[in-house]
Amino acid sequence: HEADVVIHDRLVPAAILELARREALILDVGKTPYGASWKQADIDALIVAQARSGATVARLKGGDPAIFGRLDEEIEALEAAGIGYAVVPGVTTSSAAAAAIGQSLTRRGRNSSFRVLTGHDVDGFADQDWRALAKPGATAAIYMGVKASRFLSGRLLMHGAAADTPVTAIENVSRPGQRVFATTLVDLPRALGEARTDGPVMILYGLEPRAATAALSQVKEAL
Repeated sequence: HEADVVIHDRLVPAAILELARREALILDVGKTPYGASWKQADIDALIVAQARSGATVARLKGGDPAIFGRLDEEIEALEAAGIGYAVVPGVTTSSAAAAAIGQSLTRRGRNSSFRVLTGHDVDGFADQDWRALAKPGATAAIYMGVKASRFLSGRLLMHGAAADTPVTAIENVSRPGQRVFATTLVDLPRALGEARTDGPVMILYGLEPRAATAALSQVKEAL
């Protein structure tokens, strides 16, 4: 509400933007996969230019800007220009996604740690300890992983992961258009293809919705 200029990405909902005061300049610098997108260098320059004009600038991102949010580039641009800033952390998508399916990212007796990966850079994505991730009980949150889903599935299966390892994909996490797709590791690429998602997707490897877990337990007890 105190900002003169609000610079936001495409994941910031309208309800949040409505909190800005009426006189504020609202600028959309969203990046659309396979579509028109702002270059990061241009976003950095815009933030600096608006701040240099004397405006109080709010830079809004969906989720936590410190997790695959290009925070470092924007801070470095501000520091180079001698402009002060403060970072307000958000709720990262992996935590919101786990909450959406009623699961915990870590659980005593199952896993004491989990991995946070991005499938956006497939070359970097390949440099993982796949054998450790393929072990029973391992969990991972994979950001921007739709394009890399076939690679992810194949690499984990090759390193010994069970084909029926649960995987949940959540589109538009915590937003009104949220959709949840429960599948397995071997079926992940097919499930995502059939889902025809057009919003951002978080993939939770090793986790399934709590309702599905409860249903499976009831079936086993009946047998």
